[in-house]
Amino acid sequence: MSNNISVTCRDKITTVTLNRPEQHNAINFHMWEELAETFLKLDDNKDIRSIVITGAGGKSFSAGADIQDFELYRSDSTKGLQYNFAVDNLLKTLSDMKTPTISMIRGFAAGGGCEIAVATDIRIATTKSKMGIPVARLGITIGHREMNGLVNLVGKGNALYILLSGRLIDSGHALDMGLVTQVVSDEDLESTTYQLAKEISELAPLSHSVNKETLNQVLANPSLTNLSDAERSLPLKQFDTRDYKEGYSAFLEKRKPVFLGE
Repeated sequence: MSNNISVTCRDKITTVTLNRPEQHNAINFHMWEELAETFLKLDDNKDIRSIVITGAGGKSFSAGADIQDFELYRSDSTKGLQYNFAVDNLLKTLSDMKTPTISMIRGFAAGGGCEIAVATDIRIATTKSKMGIPVARLGITIGHREMNGLVNLVGKGNALYILLSGRLIDSGHALDMGLVTQVVSDEDLESTTYQLAKEISELAPLSHSVNKETLNQVLANPSLTNLSDAERSLPLKQFDTRDYKEGYSAFLEKRKPVFLGE
């Protein structure tokens, strides 16, 4: 793994840090690919129960795509296809992950940085944070997967406001439109984020993964028509797990459950 991404693990919580503080954690082409590979490996690790994504340096979550890459990778539509595939692959990986993900947003999350945050399950920002996708300032657009994630999160009207205004939106406005989940003081960001990650990690991981999978099925098929037998039975699978038996027994015995992900 390159020095541009750091991964640390503690008490079933893994932190993935975009580590280019001097470039405001801008994401170069190889980082898009490396992040996708990193998240796939983390998602396969049963010992990891929640993942926090953040930026190094304390000033920014991420400035988005590294402008230094544009001449080599985005100077025309042919080159842009390879770049867009790398971005799309990372965002799909994040959206499909079984492990819960939290974006811990200090400073600004712009462009691709904002798109990464949108693809995570929960976004916690500070009162000083700003977010936006100002692609119109560069004369480019976002792809179908980015658009789908943004509209699902904030709705058509807010998505258009974000894109057409090109503004970096303050965290209060972002909270109102659903772009972030919670806003806290700068001083409380880490404690709030890791307390939530801890609570998530202590709950049943199979419940988390099946809830996320069911949610994706509902988003893909809102009318719920023509569900396959496997899709219909998915929410019932938990009754056959050891974790369900543990959770049920712990409730009756008035003790804290210990879930194994089995």
